[in-house]
Amino acid sequence: MRGVVMYGPGDVRVVDRAEPRIVEPTDAVIRLTATCICGSDLWPYRGAEPADGLPMGHEYVGVVEEVGSDVTTVKPGDFVIGSFVISDGTCDNCRAGYPSRCVHAEFVHGTIGTQSERARIPYADGTLVATPGMPDDALVPSLLAASDVLGTGWFAAVAAEAGPGKTVAVVGDGAVGLLGVLAARELGAERIIAMSRHADRQALAREFGATDIVTERDDAGVARIKELTDGLGAHSAIEAVGTQESMMQAIRSTRPGGHVGFVGVSHDVQLPGDEIFFSQVHLHGGPAPVRRFLPDLVDRIWNRQIDPGKVFDLELPLAEAAAGYTAMDERRAIKVLLRP
Repeated sequence: MRGVVMYGPGDVRVVDRAEPRIVEPTDAVIRLTATCICGSDLWPYRGAEPADGLPMGHEYVGVVEEVGSDVTTVKPGDFVIGSFVISDGTCDNCRAGYPSRCVHAEFVHGTIGTQSERARIPYADGTLVATPGMPDDALVPSLLAASDVLGTGWFAAVAAEAGPGKTVAVVGDGAVGLLGVLAARELGAERIIAMSRHADRQALAREFGATDIVTERDDAGVARIKELTDGLGAHSAIEAVGTQESMMQAIRSTRPGGHVGFVGVSHDVQLPGDEIFFSQVHLHGGPAPVRRFLPDLVDRIWNRQIDPGKVFDLELPLAEAAAGYTAMDERRAIKVLLRP
């Protein structure tokens, strides 16, 4: 089969990869209908993480072709969405609502690699969710978004305690941040402040529910948030970037007693203990437990309650994946959908 492999910074190729097969009785093999490029894929693309023969891709939807003898919740012919972390669904961490920290957790990125034509999914019962039927093609982008960026934005909003009466500040205008805006709206937030300097992303943020846009960054951005909130700061902040700057901007934009949900993949973030101590904010985040939210998110998408697929503003065939990486790296695309 054909699949995307990264061999170094800026070096993305579509190559022949081994066909997946059932190895364990808990496995499923799926044929990918759609996959995509994630903002986190840009870290190795830019040289911030190692990449020497790295199978790429961790967001995926497709049709089940084969299942192992122990798989009971999905069957051949089902259309499925899976989390970007493999989980068994039965361990203590999974039952506590944190399948992304399953005792059998395996990150799809770098191991399975779903920017490909087919994929073997271990622990299919704990990782995959079937849709009620075969979806219309128009629903595929939104279902694909649920695999990571919607589920991650949703977790960020939940971790930030977004809800009725709350003001939520969103740091980061990539796909996760934009869908954090959508999640905060769905959770009932009264006011959602999106921090963005890009007109196209600002427009989508407003479509997803942002009530205010802040273009300033760093201390100026924090000051603007305080100005909009009577000097107190937001009740909730979503951090969707993963840098020192974005984390501190989120923390400093949050009022005492408020909550920060951080889901940007952390790169050299260091928290100053004295400032955290006196900020009196709650911090919660990490790899999103997407599988926890998938049944609810699939239901909302299936019933046309939400349309997160709008974050995909460029669609390419899998064979042109390298062009998709370039477009996202140059910020000419928010998120690229690939069709195998």
